[in-house]
Amino acid sequence: MNKNFNVSLVAPSGYPLEASTVHRGLERLCAYGCALEHTAAAQRRFQRFAGTDEERAADLNRLIDPAQERPDIVLAVRGGYGATRILPKLDYAGLRRRFAGTSTAFVGHSDFTAIQMALLARSGLITFGGPTLCSHFGAETMPEFTLHHFWQALESAQIQLTSNVCQAQSVNVSGTLWGGNLAVLVSLIGTPYLPQIEGGILFIEDINEHPFRLERMVYQLHFAGVLARQQALVLGDFSGIRLAPHDNGYDFMAMVEQIRTVIGIPVVTGLPFGHCADLVTLPVGASAQLVAHAQGFRLTVSDYPHL
Repeated sequence: MNKNFNVSLVAPSGYPLEASTVHRGLERLCAYGCALEHTAAAQRRFQRFAGTDEERAADLNRLIDPAQERPDIVLAVRGGYGATRILPKLDYAGLRRRFAGTSTAFVGHSDFTAIQMALLARSGLITFGGPTLCSHFGAETMPEFTLHHFWQALESAQIQLTSNVCQAQSVNVSGTLWGGNLAVLVSLIGTPYLPQIEGGILFIEDINEHPFRLERMVYQLHFAGVLARQQALVLGDFSGIRLAPHDNGYDFMAMVEQIRTVIGIPVVTGLPFGHCADLVTLPVGASAQLVAHAQGFRLTVSDYPHL
């Protein structure tokens, strides 16, 4: 594998919890042939964050400088929390001038969802929901599945994902693919940082949330009118769920069946995206077609920047 790409690190959220994940991630990217920039972002620490708000915002704003070579990939170090704090500090007009219409791929997920939503809403930039430096490139073993889908999405003009997860509802829709971490999306409702997508295909994921909390957040999207503007809701990975003794059968699938009766749009399950080892990379803000039936689903995505 020889990927002669310039990778610039950004750390808008938490700092790496284990130095070994940074070391492995950098080594792995170098082994692929990538040239690494701004690795100091992975070394900063302030309270629970990867630097002060000003330092973390500067990771992204510095990319605007025309004297610097435009990176091929802007890769988030990790998630956690902190991206929301820097949203008002980003130069959206400058980022739009520098990156609109280019092939640069901004990649990350989890708390990075806040950056992705803001860039889509304020700069019109398509980004990629995908692996981070620590969680995936820095894992002891990076699954071939994740690696294949990462490079495929960044280097191809179109991607097609197929799944044999049985579906309860038939779907055949086209629209803008967008989404990310559910808790982060909900936190942006009513702000200028949540894009107003009409006729979209919304995908969501989360971690360590009980089904009732997931249901409550989906209800908030519903009550805010966000879901009524979408054509389908696609559920990704929801790992770390711990049920309580008094749930009495109220589990993840019971929650899914409940929201199906309420939100008025189809719900598709089984997208391999979220806090999981086998992770697909998805262009956020691209054009997509979703076809689902009893035997599974197919998601085709196009019209996004690629290397």
